[in-house]
Amino acid sequence: MNKEKLNLWHQEEQYGITGWDFSHLDGRWQNELLSWNYRKLVLSYLKSDMQLLDMGTGGGELLKTFHHPSNRTQVTEAWQPNINLLKHTIAKQGIKVHALSAKYEDALPVKNGSLNMITNSHAAFNPKLIKDKLKTGGYFISQQVGALNNYSLSRFFNSAYVPAYPDNTLLKTVADFQNFGFEILLAKEAQPSMTFFDIGAIIYYASIIPWEFPDFSVDHCLSQLTQLDQLIQNGGSVNTKEDRFILVTRKM
Repeated sequence: MNKEKLNLWHQEEQYGITGWDFSHLDGRWQNELLSWNYRKLVLSYLKSDMQLLDMGTGGGELLKTFHHPSNRTQVTEAWQPNINLLKHTIAKQGIKVHALSAKYEDALPVKNGSLNMITNSHAAFNPKLIKDKLKTGGYFISQQVGALNNYSLSRFFNSAYVPAYPDNTLLKTVADFQNFGFEILLAKEAQPSMTFFDIGAIIYYASIIPWEFPDFSVDHCLSQLTQLDQLIQNGGSVNTKEDRFILVTRKM
């Protein structure tokens, strides 16, 4: 292994992420578009007088695109670096930030029946809590990463890998909300392609998604990374499959 190349690989592994910003991968990967647009779906239901809570808001990147009044907006977040970021950004704009512990990332520390809409992009949730916190007629809109996201790539690095959230499927989620009396307005799933154009991009991605790539490190996975690097040199890219689903529900 070339020492200079190995140093570059270690740099990718240590680069890290702020908020939920993947700009480090610009031009280095490609994500197949979904048949739906989460932001547009949210905006089709969201009215300016609604009380909104965004679960697991990350760095607030998606939330900001909703342009909802700050005094009617709340968020939850459980990752401390993101909490620190939010305190210096959206919190100063008047948005209430509920800092959670990682153990209770699906918590909703607000009054029962106080919300018109709960949005959730790729965060954990509890249907019973959502029912409690929504007003009658309130909406829960969520785009989720399904159980089999990047399964083939995860298994390539670790033959013993099993999905961290095996029950996070559209079928089970729809059934759970129906059991709590919700009306299902939209339920769709997709398995779009994700393409990486250089090995450093794969290293960076795997290093910041530890639940899909447990125990990943350059040194530990050097053999597999060398194989992938050769595949990219020969074919120009490596492909994997994402697992996504969207759910729009209304409390009856």
